[in-house]
Formats: sequence, C-alpha cells, structure tokens
Amino acid sequence: MRNHTRITLFILQGLTDDPQLKVLLFIFLFFNFMLRVVGNLTITILTLVNSNQKTLMYFFLRNFSFLEISFTTACIPRYLYSISTGDNTISLDACFTQIFSVIFLGAAQFFLLATMSYDRYVAICKPLQYTTTMNSKVCNQLLLGSWLSGLMIILPPLSLGLQLEFCDSNVIDHFGCDAFPLLKIVSSDTEFIERMVLIFPVLTLITLLMVLWSYAYIIKIILKFPSAQHRQKAFSTCSSHMIVVSIIYGSCIFMYMKPSAKEGVALNKVVSVLATSVTPVMDPFIYTLRNKQVIQAFKDLV
Repeated sequence: MRNHTRITLFILQGLTDDPQLKVLLFIFLFFNFMLRVVGNLTITILTLVNSNQKTLMYFFLRNFSFLEISFTTACIPRYLYSISTGDNTISLDACFTQIFSVIFLGAAQFFLLATMSYDRYVAICKPLQYTTTMNSKVCNQLLLGSWLSGLMIILPPLSLGLQLEFCDSNVIDHFGCDAFPLLKIVSSDTEFIERMVLIFPVLTLITLLMVLWSYAYIIKIILKFPSAQHRQKAFSTCSSHMIVVSIIYGSCIFMYMKPSAKEGVALNKVVSVLATSVTPVMDPFIYTLRNKQVIQAFKDLV
C-alpha cells in the first residue's frame, strides 16, 4: 500500500490561455447564454398565455424549453465565472454535481424528443384517436418516464465514479467537468466505468431509432395526402422538430462516440462548446420561426 492524499479540488484548464481570446469567448458565451434563456422563456410564456397553444404538443414543448434552460445553466455560468474571476478551481462535489446535471438533463432531453416524435406520429397518422391516445394522464406519464430514464442512465456510472481515486493529477483538460476528461486523470483502472459511460450514447441511439421510426411512418402517411396544401402543412408541422432532432443527436453522437477517454479530448472540448451553447440556442428560434401559431401568439402578446 502507498500513502497518498485524496484530491478534493480540481483545476479546469479551460479552452484557451490567451487573455484576448478569453474576453471574446466570455462575450460570445454570455450573450449566447442570455439569448438561449430568453428564447426558451419566451416560448414557455407564449404557450402558457395563449389559449390556442394549451395543447399537448405545446405541453411537451414547454417542458423541452425548461430542459434546455436547465441544461445550459448546469455548465456555461460556471465557465463564465472562471473566465471573469480567473478562478479555475472546482471542488470534487461540485464537479460530480455538474456531471450528474449535464448527463441527467441531456438524457432526459433525448427521451423527451422521442416522446415528442411519437406525439406527432399519433397526431398525423391516427388523428381520430389522438385525443384518447395522448390524453393528459398519458402525457404526464411519458414526461415522468423521460425524467426517470435520464436518472437511471446517470446513477450507475456516477455511483462508481464517486469511488474512484484521483491521486496522480488534479488538472482536468476541459472547460467543465466531463466524464471522459475526468477519467483521464484517474489512477485506478477505468475500463469498466468507461464502458458504462458509453451506455449513454448507446441508449441515445435507441431513442434516435424511435424518432426515425415515428417519422418514417409520418412521411409515409403524408405522401398519401391527396392535397398538396395538406402535405405542405403536415411537413411544416414536423420540420422544426426534425431539424432540432438532427442538430442535437448529431452533436451528441460526435462528442461521445469515442473508443477511449484518452483520445480526442481537445476536439471534444470544441464540440462540447457547440453542443452546450451554440447549437441549443438555435432550438427555440427554429421552433418559433417555423411555427405560424407561435409567431401570431408573440404578435398578440406584444
């Protein structure tokens, strides 16, 4: 047995050491964060205030907006604090809390996207059964299932991660606490927990298959519509959701499908910034600008 001091404080390397780049990065991420919060809050308020948008479709959209705000709040404000104060340290408890929040909220987001796809499938493919199939009780159960699924994905690897020993280094090569950069500085064997962490993108792919299955049937039904106007209306209803699904799933798969924690950390940092700040800020605007009802509700509110 060897003597060692258990590490309880980590140092985050961030994205750059250049002071000028840090200023530009802070300005960019700050306004990006505010834009995302304002955009998602606007969608939430509009769908709550407008009586025409208190439907089940907008029920899921409101919850998705809440997840978007929570997800970005779990990582971006901490990095903005580090840039502005120069304090790059983070405690062990805060680090694991951030990992829990990001993966839990991210996983719940994917299951909610699959639920929203199923909602569109029932609305378009089985319109006469929509009110009975997607009633309030079912929607609440699907929402609860999305949250519980996210919890079940993060708890097993997190419980194992809390038992890891960090005695070689306390420097994390990332702007926030992420699973793979953290595993890179672990002194014990990480092969088993790495495999468990990879369960997250695998289960994410399962939700992607559910989304693809739903939209395969949707497109098949839409193409059978006799009226070109009805086909266009149906496609416009689903197009915004399909764009958001493509962006979110694409960034996640690219970021997590790594063979080892030792590889691709530098590239992972860049993709993480895009996934947690740049990409998600487009989601509320995609939903808003491509939805005439939301645009009209915004005009009425103003």
